[in-house]
Amino acid sequence: MANRLAAETSAYLRQHAHNPVDWYPWGDEAWERARRESKPVLVSIGYSSCHWCHVMERESFEDPNTARLMNDLVIAIKVDREERPDVDQIYMEAVQRMTGSGGWPLNMFCTPDGRPFMGGTYFPPRRMHNRPSFAEVVLAVSRAFKEQREEVDKAAAEVLASLGARPEVTQPDPPGKESLALLVRQVMARADRRHGGFGAAPKFPTATNLEAVLAASQLGVARGDALEHLGFSLEKMARGGIFDQLGGGFHRYSTDERWLVPHFEKMLYDNGQLLRVYAEAFRQTGDAKLAWPVEETVAWLEREMRDPAGGFYASQDADSEGEEGRFFVWSPDEIRAVLGPELGDEFCAAYGVEPGGNFEHSGKSVLSHGLAGERPRYAEARAKLLQARAARIPPATDRKNVCSWIGYAISGLALAGSVHGRPEWIAGAARAADFVLTRLSQGGRELLRIYEAGEAKIPAFLDDYAALLGALLDLHRAGAGDRYLESALVVAGELRTRFFEARSGELFFTPGGDRTLVMRPTSDSDGATPSASGLSVLELCRLASLTGRAELRELVDAVIAREGPVASRAPLYLPTLVRAAALRDAELGVAIVLGPPDDPRTQGLAARARMLLGPEDAVAIVTPGAPPAWLAAEWLEGRELRNGAPTAYVCRGRVCSLPANQPDELALP
Repeated sequence: MANRLAAETSAYLRQHAHNPVDWYPWGDEAWERARRESKPVLVSIGYSSCHWCHVMERESFEDPNTARLMNDLVIAIKVDREERPDVDQIYMEAVQRMTGSGGWPLNMFCTPDGRPFMGGTYFPPRRMHNRPSFAEVVLAVSRAFKEQREEVDKAAAEVLASLGARPEVTQPDPPGKESLALLVRQVMARADRRHGGFGAAPKFPTATNLEAVLAASQLGVARGDALEHLGFSLEKMARGGIFDQLGGGFHRYSTDERWLVPHFEKMLYDNGQLLRVYAEAFRQTGDAKLAWPVEETVAWLEREMRDPAGGFYASQDADSEGEEGRFFVWSPDEIRAVLGPELGDEFCAAYGVEPGGNFEHSGKSVLSHGLAGERPRYAEARAKLLQARAARIPPATDRKNVCSWIGYAISGLALAGSVHGRPEWIAGAARAADFVLTRLSQGGRELLRIYEAGEAKIPAFLDDYAALLGALLDLHRAGAGDRYLESALVVAGELRTRFFEARSGELFFTPGGDRTLVMRPTSDSDGATPSASGLSVLELCRLASLTGRAELRELVDAVIAREGPVASRAPLYLPTLVRAAALRDAELGVAIVLGPPDDPRTQGLAARARMLLGPEDAVAIVTPGAPPAWLAAEWLEGRELRNGAPTAYVCRGRVCSLPANQPDELALP
């Protein structure tokens, strides 16, 4: 018999719909029952492609005895962290403060008013390695709640107070170019010169740090070898097992230092951000070895992740047929069966398919292409293997559309299309933006976070607005049209109204008024995705530079002033905010291209400007005599056609280049 989760659209919640646990979705009903019956509440958080979430479900939530215990002693709420990042943020910070670590599944026990008092991540089905079983934890929590209620309430009050406290920072200096330089020095101090990347295993391709290195390189404040190491790292990643050598797209992270054996889930947010990183690295270096990972990742996005409605799906699971990685690994015999003996043996040698295997004890191997060059030689072989792999049972795809993650994908596609001269990629990004503007909002107003099974739901959070704002600015920069800039102004206004508190200079992660939350969270630090406040500041700074909107500049300055001391002292904690502050101090660039938009000469000048300027700088095509209302007047002062032909100017602050009629005449000021 299904529980209350059967009516939910979330793939993760539906995975638990037939558990014998009396699950509730997040909402008033569960909390009201907890208050009425005076029971503790279990808030259990995960997501559909989470391997250990699946393990704990099989071991504990599907076990009749454990479920009976849960149903008798606690009120159980199951939360999809991708739908409710606000809930996840509150309770993840709580468990990190309690235990010193975090992760998913996240299991937090709360008082009936939502205050957390005891929690952890994965709990085993039986006591092992001094870790209690989940059933023992439930019994202990229930006993403490009944017999030591005063101590439980005191602990909950202390945890809640700690969640609302801000760190004391004595350094008053605001972040800027110097903070970005310090950030890059700290990142480079962990550089792995042999295998690429930063730090030891497990290795994550943390896009926010990579983008900070690229921004520092653009501004001339990076160490001399930083850009070289970043390019080396990107090539190592793309040739390693963390990249799907047959189907394209990056897996979540590498379990080893060599980028060989990944955790196999694929997340839209990783791939959207990495598209942008690879495209910008290519723009700065011109290294052709950074082009093919973009091509193959875009192909994967369109083939496997595109929702017919126009958006992009959230993720693909790591597991298939109950085993992690089964879909992706190969034995030599399987390769030979598809390619034949001779080519099969050659391919195995090139892609590291060993007789004993390199993946756990399966006897099979994760594909990685260690040879320099030669990749085109195996294009036909890879296509045949991809076709053969399609006959296997694939990992599940989480088919919900998450607004912010789609925003990252739009930005990656738009920049990649611009840098690589692929208008079809820009058109694909525009299609996704139109999906968000129509299916998830009313032209950028009343934005919702989730679209799934034909239904849009859950009021959007700060990261959704910030990522959409950046996506619209990136589309405009790529030449997709002024309507995206006009929509960006709408989104920026909504962001300011819903999330910014002028009195404190603070950006909140949620709009106000949600009674189910124990507190109104502010933005978190950077992690797998950018800090929502840092990304907001970055994108609002870009928009303010182009449009001259004073209210946007004031918001940017207020948030940097409030968050700046932490960012200056610990830039690795807030790299996106540090990057935004450095770009603000350096003054963002704007290219003004005067000419008929459909004139090839105008388009040629704009294309050249996009390759000269950084990804956060703007490129505006202006019809002579008909400037758009949103463009700050200062950008047009003294700008006119030269020789009666389309003319471009590249400006940074108050300094502009000489007028250019030919792309090769255009230069940075």
